[in-house]
Amino acid sequence: MSNLKSYSGKELITILQRYGFEVIRIKGSHHYLRHKDGRSTVIPVHSNESIGIGLFLKILKDVDIPKDEFDK
Repeated sequence: MSNLKSYSGKELITILQRYGFEVIRIKGSHHYLRHKDGRSTVIPVHSNESIGIGLFLKILKDVDIPKDEFDK
C-alpha cells in the first residue's frame, strides 16, 4: 500500500473531473462532487496538504474506481 502516490485535494478534484465528476457545491473547504450516474464524494481542500491514505481509499470507494486504475 505504500506505493500509492499522495495527492492534494485540488489534484484529486482535477483527476475526478476527467472521470466525469463535477463540483456541485463548496461549503467551507469541502468540495462536493457528483457524477451523472449518481456516484458522489466530498474532498477537503486545505492549501497543498496531502489527503491521508485512509481518506484517499474512502474517496476511491465512494467513486467506485479501483486503486490500480486511478494511478494511470
